[in-house]
Amino acid sequence: MGRVNDLDPLASFAALLTEEGRTLLDSLVAYDPAKELATATRLRREHPAELVSAALGQARLRQRAVAKFGPEDARRMFFTPHGVEQATRRSVATYRAGRFAALGVSSVADLCSGIGGDAIALAREGISVLAVDRDPLTAEVVRANAAALGLSELIEVRCADVTEIDTTGYDAVFVDPARRGGRGRIFDPEAYSPPLSWAIGAARTRPHSALKIAPGIPHEAIPEDAEAEWVSDGGDVKEAVLWFGTRPSTIGATLLPGPHSLTGRGLPDPEVRKVGRYLYEPDGAVIRAHLVAEAAQQLNGGLIDETIAYITADELRPTPYATAYEITDELPFNLKKLKALLREREVGVLTVKKRGSAVEPEELRRKVKPQGPNAATVFLTRVAGAPTMLVGRPA
Repeated sequence: MGRVNDLDPLASFAALLTEEGRTLLDSLVAYDPAKELATATRLRREHPAELVSAALGQARLRQRAVAKFGPEDARRMFFTPHGVEQATRRSVATYRAGRFAALGVSSVADLCSGIGGDAIALAREGISVLAVDRDPLTAEVVRANAAALGLSELIEVRCADVTEIDTTGYDAVFVDPARRGGRGRIFDPEAYSPPLSWAIGAARTRPHSALKIAPGIPHEAIPEDAEAEWVSDGGDVKEAVLWFGTRPSTIGATLLPGPHSLTGRGLPDPEVRKVGRYLYEPDGAVIRAHLVAEAAQQLNGGLIDETIAYITADELRPTPYATAYEITDELPFNLKKLKALLREREVGVLTVKKRGSAVEPEELRRKVKPQGPNAATVFLTRVAGAPTMLVGRPA
């Protein structure tokens, strides 16, 4: 084959889609990055150096993508470095696509589609998708992914500025604005690309819409006609979504796998109580959604401090919305006392959690030097305003 211009990303990517490129990629499914130099040297005897370089780069991205997409999809899909970093995790995209399907949506304009994580999930629900991204390479990657997964008939790809797209022919709009710039993460919603105000305006033109936003968005920035949903997967908060055409002014937290959904009911803050036998650490989505009161009511619990999102209770109740710990000791903050306690208990495996404390977990571990066969969890926090150490174990 002809020489691949490794300075032209589109040409390099096109080369990967040739028969030679695909065969080369297939041979790298199980390649070891630690042996990349030897692998590259061997492959360059039979293939152009630029194609080998592109294939090795794609193989590395596919290995990184396994955590988000699973091995079966990741080994068939194509990625860009930015795309694999910013793509929606498959479990989250599948959940959201299911919500769209349950609303009766049959077509979605996916604006700012990235490498197509959400478009793929929507198409797998039988929903027709227009995937739009202004980056030419990203658009080609989406097109290749649709073909690789047998979804080309349901996914139309367009390289364009999303603000110029006419969405009137679609049941719904999904917008995932870019929330990173040249200097890193963007916190001002109006600095998103496109700005949140534009995305909200586009969402309101269709019967149903969803906008992906940063989990840290202030609640006061949520429009009254939107439903706000925070989503976590495996205990990690992944995103917040504004839904339009569903349940206006509703706040919710959804935990995956499950899904388990908790809906806000406008409860007052829980009362502050003495530390009971159990401490519950709410899921991050519950905290971000300001639904600690709803979780505490389910647990018949209260707070250990009015400013700290730890729930305490005297009984153990199973819940998907918080992780339970049995508390064995409550101590005023004092590293010497903690060190003596851990030595007495022969604790060598120490998990350190903090909320409302300036002490870093690694710093504490270094100072107390845990040793022994037993395990414990220590919470650095405040109880009724006082710096406190709570020692316990998962319940």
